[in-house]
Parts: sequence; structure tokens; C-alpha cells
Amino acid sequence: METQIFVLRTTANREDQVVDFIGSNVQKKKLEVYAIIRAHGMRGYIFIEAKDRQAAEESYIGIPYAKGLLPKPVEYKEIEGMLEQVKISVNIQKNDIVEIITGPFKREKAKVVRIDTQKEEVVLELLETAIPIPLTLKLDSVKVIRRENATEEELSSSQ
Repeated sequence: METQIFVLRTTANREDQVVDFIGSNVQKKKLEVYAIIRAHGMRGYIFIEAKDRQAAEESYIGIPYAKGLLPKPVEYKEIEGMLEQVKISVNIQKNDIVEIITGPFKREKAKVVRIDTQKEEVVLELLETAIPIPLTLKLDSVKVIRRENATEEELSSSQ
């Protein structure tokens, strides 16, 4: 099966929202779109791997911040350097104490409330606040620093 990679122009800093909207659209309409890629550090563009141009165009119809496809598809080898294979192995459990390693809450400690492996997200409650504030972050934004029933040795070997 031959697929093509199309470049979709978006409003800068809205790439994540466009990716989420396109993902929902593709599932709802059962379009032949196989990957939606947001290259880190590339503002204003996302890549859509689809069966053909029509499927790629249908994927963003009615989506805010999506501006349109560039005229020509790109070859995989042209964008290969921008992509990195990320394999997330979920070694986070409910009630783990984690440290947030990115974003505005960097270096804050939190307790894991829930894990959504499908979305690769974790719901946390910050520990050092008077009122528990639930936060939803990507799994790669946190690292486990203490497990409820684990020894320090188990944690360091699993990192």
C-alpha cells in the first residue's frame, strides 16, 4: 500500500490542537489517514500520512487553525531527520509519587491519580498545595521518584 505524506499549514503554536481535532475527525469519518505528526520545533506545520490527497483534505475540513495543504506531498526521507521514534513503556502506577520534568510545574512533586495509556497521559494531584489540583500531563512529562510499595533499588533499575 502506497501512502503519501502531506504538509498542513496551521496557526503557529496551535499544532497540538489541530492534531487532536484531526485525530477525532479521522475516527469519526473513518478516513484513510494513517499518521498525524507534529515535528518538535517546527511551528506552523504538521504532517499527515494518508492514502491520497482527498483523505488528507477531508481530515481537516472545518477544523479551526488548519490553513491548508502545501501543493506537493513530501517524501519520507525529507522529514526523517525531524522525527524520532519514541517508545513509551509505562512504568507508572496509581499512587506513585512523581516529579514533573517539563512545563510550568517543573520540579513539582505530585501523586498519580489515574493513567490513560491510550492517550499517553497521566492525571496527577500536586502534593505541595493546600487544595489538591488535578493536572493532566503527557507520560513523558513525569518521572517516578517514589513508589508506594517499592524499594529504592527497584526504582533505580526501572529508570
